[in-house]
Amino acid sequence: MNQLRRLSMLFLTLIITIPAVSQTDAATPEAQALATLDRFMAAFNRQDLKSWSETLHYPHVRFASSQVNIYDTPTAFQNRSVFSALQATGWDHSLWTQRTITLSSDTKVHIDTEFERRNAEGQTIGRYRSLYIVTEQNGRWGIQARSSLAP
Repeated sequence: MNQLRRLSMLFLTLIITIPAVSQTDAATPEAQALATLDRFMAAFNRQDLKSWSETLHYPHVRFASSQVNIYDTPTAFQNRSVFSALQATGWDHSLWTQRTITLSSDTKVHIDTEFERRNAEGQTIGRYRSLYIVTEQNGRWGIQARSSLAP
């Protein structure tokens, strides 16, 4: 009976502890930053400029194609043409192929990424490295800056 009681207590402890560990892990700066990148990519693939802009912090800085673009507001980010030029290359969607956290604090995470652009058949049409800087401001995580080797 003692052994059954110990097993029951162990089982009860695991049931109570496992969800707490999962919630704690999900709340880490690293997990929050990666979840932000997931929302960013999902909105991008839906071609939903409003939702995409909501994954960013402003001013938002982007280094790409030998240019530096600074978007001061969500409206400035949304008021531009993005998807027609990508579609002209055969682009249908993108996905992360690598995400490595290189620097992290309670309010900022740097993530070295690689992503692929793919056509409607799922074939890779481009693979690019990039750096994302994700920050927490007023309880919300958003991408503050990104630097990409993509054209």
